[in-house]
Amino acid sequence: MHPLHHPLFIQYVVNFNYEKDFFECHEVGEDYWKSVAPKDKMHPLTGWIQLAVGMYHWRRSNYQGALRSFIRAKVKLADGGIWVEGVDHEKLISMLSDSIKAVTERQPFWNQDIPITNEQLKSAIKCYRSENPPTQQDAYFLMHKHRLRDRSSIISLREQKKRRNL
Repeated sequence: MHPLHHPLFIQYVVNFNYEKDFFECHEVGEDYWKSVAPKDKMHPLTGWIQLAVGMYHWRRSNYQGALRSFIRAKVKLADGGIWVEGVDHEKLISMLSDSIKAVTERQPFWNQDIPITNEQLKSAIKCYRSENPPTQQDAYFLMHKHRLRDRSSIISLREQKKRRNL
């Protein structure tokens, strides 16, 4: 299977292009990255994650965070090899360049889509969407999801680690 046809990458694209849930893109992308190259912070998957993080920060008007994320994403996706096959690479890099320029100039956020070109990938995305209807989330929740989500499991894991380290 081509790595961009992996179910987690398909979910990433659906979250990015259709649901505009950039926080969830980060979560899904990180799960995929941890299963493929968990210690490789220069892996192209980290570029995909940073693209979503940049969009999330930009939407929240965190221009500095967005700029850092977009610059890192561009470096990692510029020569992404197999990890950008099936995507219009020129448009992807142009999208990142435009985003860098926009956040540098403090322009308001606008949505963008990952330019998918591979027909098999498009079909897999369409299939995923038909099997997984979108959940309706309001713009405020999407914008502030990192603060508003249920963090009880994260807090519990941190407490367990503290107890083990005592």
